[in-house]
Amino acid sequence: MTLDDLRVFVAVCEAGSLSAVARDLGCTQSAVSQRVRRLEREAGIGLLERRPRGVAPTQAGRILQRAASDGIDGLDLALRRLADLRAGDGGTVRVTTGATTVRHFMAGAVVAFRTRHPRVNLEFQTESSSRRCFEAVADGSSELAWITLGPPVRGIEQYPVVRLPWVLAVRADDPLAGRERIEPGELAGIRHIRLPENSTSRMRLDGHLGHREAGPVPPPSTTSVADWDTALLLAELGVGPAVVPRLPGLHATAHPALRLVPIAALPPLATGWAVRQWEALSPAAVAFAETVAACLGGGDGAEGEVLRGRRDPAHQAAVRHRDGAVGCAFGGGEGDDVEAGTGRAPA
Repeated sequence: MTLDDLRVFVAVCEAGSLSAVARDLGCTQSAVSQRVRRLEREAGIGLLERRPRGVAPTQAGRILQRAASDGIDGLDLALRRLADLRAGDGGTVRVTTGATTVRHFMAGAVVAFRTRHPRVNLEFQTESSSRRCFEAVADGSSELAWITLGPPVRGIEQYPVVRLPWVLAVRADDPLAGRERIEPGELAGIRHIRLPENSTSRMRLDGHLGHREAGPVPPPSTTSVADWDTALLLAELGVGPAVVPRLPGLHATAHPALRLVPIAALPPLATGWAVRQWEALSPAAVAFAETVAACLGGGDGAEGEVLRGRRDPAHQAAVRHRDGAVGCAFGGGEGDDVEAGTGRAPA
């Protein structure tokens, strides 16, 4: 018994004629009869009764016809959906992000992607840490996760997309607000708002400020936050200065009381995608990831450097962390030290 046998049998039941189905299929009536007889041998019971003007299903034939028709309809729908997935024109892309990721990194991409792929569903799941994002990717509940690049995680590939420069966020009336830049060593003695506990960004910042050339670590602050947006808001309200990454889409006109002073000597913070395996992503997920990179690359560059590399895979500089190994096409190094990369992760 084959799927084609069942398709032919359902067609015969609906047409009431062996010869009509043979004409539709471009084969002989004998070939159609052979398929029906094969089904009858498998079922061990007659499925069609011959009538003066064609054929009709027996009671057993009607049972098989209903079941086969329902199953074939379901399979045909599944095959159409699979074709949509291959073409990137259907299905669902599930993305795990932080609380403010969509606003700062993906707003324009969501609009552009929905315009180009109106039949693809986008689902966003908010998590509070990179660890939870990795878990969502690892257990398959999300295809993509937007993260701050950190140490390697077994079974996870990390691809940098944009590097964010560090800034000191202060109120417009703060004595530091008029500075063109500030050095890391000058942060000593500034009680700045603490970044989220156990976050990769805080780990990176503490590591940079703990280096001898950056001076002593500033005294601990009594104020801490759960996300970068809250740190910026508290700085704008005058609660205290905050050392944060310069976020894409953060326009000065929307925050007239806030000033962002560059800390150029600090290595920028690399952010991008975490996936289980890039080659295994659905075409729709790849399209969304590439749309995010393209939209981030359309800015004026003040918010961060979108990492770009040559299309030749031998020259792509996406940092891949997989199975505990770190590699970079331009030499070794952590994500923050990448000199160039690719907004389009290697396929």
